[in-house]
Amino acid sequence: MTDTQIFEPDGRAIPFVDEGDGPVKLVLIQERDVAADVLGVVAHYLAEEAGFHVLRIGHRAETKREEVSLDQRVEDVLALIDHVGLGDTWIGGHGFGGTVARAFAMAHADRVNGLALLAVEENDIPLAPVMPVLIIQGTKDIDAPFSNGEQLQSTAPERASVKSIDGADHMFPMTHPIETAVVIEEYLDWD
Repeated sequence: MTDTQIFEPDGRAIPFVDEGDGPVKLVLIQERDVAADVLGVVAHYLAEEAGFHVLRIGHRAETKREEVSLDQRVEDVLALIDHVGLGDTWIGGHGFGGTVARAFAMAHADRVNGLALLAVEENDIPLAPVMPVLIIQGTKDIDAPFSNGEQLQSTAPERASVKSIDGADHMFPMTHPIETAVVIEEYLDWD
């Protein structure tokens, strides 16, 4: 697998992994406060087996004196996408990473082909208009219940799809990485 790099715009240390060079571009944003690289195997499969270009983004560290806002995280993602040289891309994430992706899509819809959301958090960020949305939920996830995905899908039923990873909890991208990657591959490969 590819090593993690650090991008430091204006002194912000943002961890990322950039792998693959295929025609389908996908940005995946990590869940926060999780020590493990939950999206690593999913991203590597998509880059190596499906031929995608996958940019995996972590979160810059917060200090006790400074909490990083959602808008600042969106700007971190934009800076990193520009640094890597992606024009338009699919964007998604796991848990809070998906929340950042939704906010990014609302702020920069012209840069986003669609959303791939894993373990949707309950929040009031709407889906950006027009673009397709893939929602993947674990059926045993108590942190981001399956109903969160169904609720979000109901706000845009004509363009949002919910897929399940049966028997999986919140860490399904790590415990069921190939199943997760195949769902993403099959959905995005039509784009």
